[in-house]
Amino acid sequence: MTTMNPSIAADELALQEHEQEHAVDKSNPQDTIIEDGKTVGAPFADDPKYKLRNVEVFYDDARAIKNISLDIGRNEVISFIGPSGCGKSTFLRCLNRMNDSIDICRVKGELLLDGEDIYRSKNDVVELRARVGMVFQKPNPFPKSIYDNVAYGPRIHGLANRKADLDEIVESSLRKAGLWNEAKDRLHGMATGMSGGQQQRLCIARAIAVSPEVILMDEPCSALDPIATAKVEELIAEMSESFTIVIVTHSMQQAARVSNRTAFFHLGHLVEVNETTKVFTAPEHQLTESYITGRFG
Repeated sequence: MTTMNPSIAADELALQEHEQEHAVDKSNPQDTIIEDGKTVGAPFADDPKYKLRNVEVFYDDARAIKNISLDIGRNEVISFIGPSGCGKSTFLRCLNRMNDSIDICRVKGELLLDGEDIYRSKNDVVELRARVGMVFQKPNPFPKSIYDNVAYGPRIHGLANRKADLDEIVESSLRKAGLWNEAKDRLHGMATGMSGGQQQRLCIARAIAVSPEVILMDEPCSALDPIATAKVEELIAEMSESFTIVIVTHSMQQAARVSNRTAFFHLGHLVEVNETTKVFTAPEHQLTESYITGRFG
């Protein structure tokens, strides 16, 4: 009779427990039951810009976000991926309280930006949104000139008292958005006359004109052609030196190209967070692997 080495037996038992814990319904992986608050990988950061704990979002009685805890590191680019309706955009909008505009929406949990609770009643939402800029899925320039689009935020926040200061902010923001050379001779032309890719970069320039600390991007390239997408992705890489960037994307290739870490959402749960290379080459959760290999989505 052969006796198994105790250390090997312990390793095998640990492997079995890991497989059971991360077991996936192979016929219908999208129906896999996920335990609330159970995220594998590396959801926490050494130097968090955001510290998010036990976050839940309700639309009336329907729970859209289910007990998510996550850190977003300072000056990192983190991508949120997952199938449509998994909660990634809802979670993104919690970060600058965009969900406040939805009457039936309630947010629970602890959401700290530089250690301060952004949902505290005394907090100024306008000030928060100056610190945390937003770029939406479709370019949404104001029906104003290119110059006035970029100057709008600094004007209303009182960041420039002289026209020379405003001129400098507009030029600097357009340069950071990689748009100055294309726009400098038409600053007083209507922004709506620009191409879709130019409009999206203009919206990025408008967001950074008020010197935010964080930029949220909700599928910023979904309406753009490949050339415009490449320009925006180059811009994200450059901006990561100055900003913390959170991007929701349906393109796993884009997440792989632009982000330091990737977070996989499913049915309101945060399933896995890891370094982007690990998520796409050696995911820890079988459900993550099922999604990135196209078994559902």
